[in-house]
Amino acid sequence: MARILAIDFGTKKTGLAVSDPLQIIATGLDTIPTPGLIDFIQHYLQNEVVETIVLGEPLYPDGNPAQIHHLVVGLKRKLEKLYPNIPVIFQDERYTSQEAKIIIRNSGAKKKKRQDKNLVDKVSAVLILQDYMESECY
Repeated sequence: MARILAIDFGTKKTGLAVSDPLQIIATGLDTIPTPGLIDFIQHYLQNEVVETIVLGEPLYPDGNPAQIHHLVVGLKRKLEKLYPNIPVIFQDERYTSQEAKIIIRNSGAKKKKRQDKNLVDKVSAVLILQDYMESECY
């Protein structure tokens, strides 16, 4: 089987998570500067087989698109053009950053680690991927 790649897009940094090849476990992959996202994905896809790309869809609590929604739609279109054989799917990302902060805090991490935005972005991507895999009955 192939992996599933999840993206928690941010204007400055983007968190990435990936499933194992059996699509059972979601693991944080990296947090990278957003301008290098496409290059990172291209390199990753040269080395790994990815079946689906899951993009966190930024929505306000009421379900309306968040401010950066249009940027994520643009990324989706670009990925679909670059990789027409890989489905790019939106997954609601509401509250994932708050959940990630709680998970990090409850893990017993030191204060400096809890304030690491890179870690929050990566854990948020894991949560997006887990939500997707659960909704697809993986």
